[in-house]
Amino acid sequence: MADDISWLEAILNPSPDENSAEFFPWDLGVFDAHCHPTDTPSSLDSIPHMKARALAIMATRDEDQNVVANFAQKHPLTSPLNPQLLQSEISSHEPQQQPNCKLIPSFGYHPWFSHLIYDDTHHPHPSTQEHYTSILTPPPPLPFLSSLPTPIPLSHILSQTLTHLHKHPYALIGEIGLDRSFRLPDNVPPDSTNELPGRREGRALSPYRVTIPHQRTILKAQLALAAELQRAVSVHGVAAHGLLFETLAETWKGCERRVGSKKKQRARAENDGDGEGDVMPFPPRICLHSYSGPPDTLRRYYHASVPAAIFVSFSVLVNLKEATARKTVDVIRAVPDGCVLVESDLHCAGERMDGLLERMVRVVCRAKGWGLEEGVRRLGNNWGRFVFGEG
Repeated sequence: MADDISWLEAILNPSPDENSAEFFPWDLGVFDAHCHPTDTPSSLDSIPHMKARALAIMATRDEDQNVVANFAQKHPLTSPLNPQLLQSEISSHEPQQQPNCKLIPSFGYHPWFSHLIYDDTHHPHPSTQEHYTSILTPPPPLPFLSSLPTPIPLSHILSQTLTHLHKHPYALIGEIGLDRSFRLPDNVPPDSTNELPGRREGRALSPYRVTIPHQRTILKAQLALAAELQRAVSVHGVAAHGLLFETLAETWKGCERRVGSKKKQRARAENDGDGEGDVMPFPPRICLHSYSGPPDTLRRYYHASVPAAIFVSFSVLVNLKEATARKTVDVIRAVPDGCVLVESDLHCAGERMDGLLERMVRVVCRAKGWGLEEGVRRLGNNWGRFVFGEG
């Protein structure tokens, strides 16, 4: 008999009366593992007043790296950044004295914008037309090529990211990843004035895609930087789940753990993610953001030989659509309790972001069989382990 998840509909579509009356333990600290509020600059002033305790805010392209850095500097998680101080804040505030929402920045280049980068590490500077012709498929016509901007050298974006990471000692690298399904937007000027440049802004999509070899080049360069600085990464994977695993696995080839018992495997997955010790050639902590892949691929990440700490985050917007909700509940249950995170993946800060987080927390707690207070505490601890590497 199929598992009854009729409770899911009530959580995702609460009546106004139910939503306002039902208890939710915001005072224990709710943490967003992945969001994009800088895409809507007009929403940023609402962040200090949000119910969420802290947000991991993602950069995705050249236009938003400095925006993320500057705004995170105004609302750092702690001053100085100190994970122990965060825990003391959680325990020392009464519910009515909820501290202002804080930010953890994340710097990186999303696969949707990977075509705007050319690899200058092993190749001479190509012309703009040569670059785009070599990494877009099918080959675009000259009018489309002529509308694309001059690409940025990979060495420049790595240098820029390195500078940001040194200024923000707990910053992550993200959003990075692979995406087989996305297509470049048509180059029609957007009419929106309320969003940061570079977003798709409702534009129609062209037939042109970025080749996977080029996406992998950009991803692997950013993974190498994460390994060098031992920073956590937030990873996007769409229609490329097996390939994403293989790309990540290349970073820890030769560093695999000896395979032990299933009991030791689960203990390692939940408790060995502090990233301390010798610097290794792979990111110490990896979050599969809004994971939509099959359970079989997920099991590969939790094989006992995998040396990185793997976290999996879920969002209402991506994971709880009608067609995928049941699968998502099954996947949540398959993720080790110490490795599950929640996120909004929203481009706008404020009440809606809080609401999406609350609904996702409720779903995770129900799927896991946790009470709300227990679940909020667990998810907060998991977020701290992902961001800070605290075991």
